[in-house]
Amino acid sequence: MRKLAICAALAAAFAPGLAFATDGYYADGYGLKAKGRAGSGTAMATDAFGGANNPAAMVFVGNRIDFGLDLFSPRRESERVGANPATGLNGQAESDSNYFLIPEFGYNKMINPNMSLGITVYANGGMNTDYAGGQIANASACNAAFGGFNPAPGPYNLLCGNGSLGVDLMQLIFAPTFAYKFTPNHGFGISPLIGYQRFKAEGLQAFGGFSSSAANLTNQGYDSAWGYGARIGWFGQLSDTVSAGAAYSTKIYMSEFDKYKGLFAEQGDFDMPENYNVGIAFKATPKLTVLADYRRINYNDVPSVGNPSARVLNCPAVGGTDSSACLGGSNGAGFGWQNVNVYKIGFDYQYNGEITLRAGYSYNENPIGAQDVTFNILAPGVIENHVTLGFTWKTKSGGELTMAYMHGFSNSVTGPSLFNSFGAPAGNETIKMYQNSIGIAYGWRM
Repeated sequence: MRKLAICAALAAAFAPGLAFATDGYYADGYGLKAKGRAGSGTAMATDAFGGANNPAAMVFVGNRIDFGLDLFSPRRESERVGANPATGLNGQAESDSNYFLIPEFGYNKMINPNMSLGITVYANGGMNTDYAGGQIANASACNAAFGGFNPAPGPYNLLCGNGSLGVDLMQLIFAPTFAYKFTPNHGFGISPLIGYQRFKAEGLQAFGGFSSSAANLTNQGYDSAWGYGARIGWFGQLSDTVSAGAAYSTKIYMSEFDKYKGLFAEQGDFDMPENYNVGIAFKATPKLTVLADYRRINYNDVPSVGNPSARVLNCPAVGGTDSSACLGGSNGAGFGWQNVNVYKIGFDYQYNGEITLRAGYSYNENPIGAQDVTFNILAPGVIENHVTLGFTWKTKSGGELTMAYMHGFSNSVTGPSLFNSFGAPAGNETIKMYQNSIGIAYGWRM
């Protein structure tokens, strides 16, 4: 248990540097073995990351410990074009902070042949941007865009605020897990989920007139929140060659970000969304296993994430009549993220007794529509297609060294600037991202 405490503490220590944005702002996979298969693995029991993937798989894993680190590199850029050159609203910026370390940890202990206890520590995130300011030099341009707003002396960032522009969201989940075999080939598992998240925003001063609490909108430093939820799962070995699994996670109900109650809907509420996944694994040959997973993430059910950004136009500051639609309001504007479906296929090839090779492809629907591009300059989570490669090498001492690489192909979304609705002809905006990651992990049976 001492090892467990040390590794969990190390995972928490790395948390302030996290960023991820693959399946929206959920990771493409949890555990480096699953990441090598593009995240597929609901129906496979190979490591101690069941608390993130399928709790029921833990009772089939045995006594085991796994820990690893992923180096993640997202490249994000935003651009506004088509505005009248006289207004000076056109601009382009690339986000800094391009490298992040993502920790992972899993531990499992068999209580008896049919029962196990363990813990998985994993991370989400990716609403992370860090744009330098200075793209807009014309004070009258921002004044017109915000209907009389008179910012401090410029130059300004892409959203007409002062200084650098961006947000930083990190989510860390602790998942203690209980799993039980109710027949030799079928198991059930449950993971109470303890969520921690940290957030800050910068450079949104121009939206102060559209906020229910302008003093708690931007540049308040980091704020943190804790919450709770649960994940349940089933795993079944249907035959000698076929296994299947399914898991469901409730929302993780979080306390509010008080420092940002003027930004997020419902006075700073930012729950982690409900999601579920199903999968099948088929042993096509004695050496090759083919996996397929489906995942659903219900972003739209979290108001601060899913409410349309255009809802801010109902705020009295722009001639509307609904104060609850202002930023931070009980029905406030959000990022407009839609629910997404994710499809994964993975391959596990036992090359020999020491080496397992992996590959995978994942497609997830882009959660951001053209109508919500302006707000999502802050969170351009538009990646759709991913490919992965990986391997595990069994060492002479009995340990397992695993590596995985992921490439998220470049994708962009273009739409009319929300500034057009504020009364300033601002043309169109484009958000764009591509990403790479490479990770290493080590695990062993105890």
